[in-house]
Amino acid sequence: MDPWLIWLIVAAVLAVAEIFTLTAALGLLGGAALVTAGFAAIGLALPLQFLVFTITAAGGVLFVRPLVLRRARLPQGERFGVDALVGRSAYVVSEVTGAGGRVRIGGEEWTARAYDETLVIPPGTTVDVIEISGATALVYPQG
Repeated sequence: MDPWLIWLIVAAVLAVAEIFTLTAALGLLGGAALVTAGFAAIGLALPLQFLVFTITAAGGVLFVRPLVLRRARLPQGERFGVDALVGRSAYVVSEVTGAGGRVRIGGEEWTARAYDETLVIPPGTTVDVIEISGATALVYPQG
């Protein structure tokens, strides 16, 4: 069996293993095996293939993996867009029921519905934003 094919199989096995572990290490090793398969396909000698794999794998694990893990572990406080509105307080501008109403969230007025459709929330009440559905805030009274 050709060396490039063996490296390709190793890359595929490592990629599948990464899917199950989500450590970012096995995927980078799979990428190193894929790079090595390319060099093996152009006829690089076996000892040099191992050198290419070692250098590529070390570079990936030492430099790329910390960046990937740092990006994956962003705190919840760094949400943006409508995701950042969930969990915030809002002020009821016009009566909110299961059918509709209006609330002010951080200076912006939004259409709203009561999260519990049986509730009627009067104007002036402070509510929590439970969910954003399209352009409508689903809210529930605080307290």
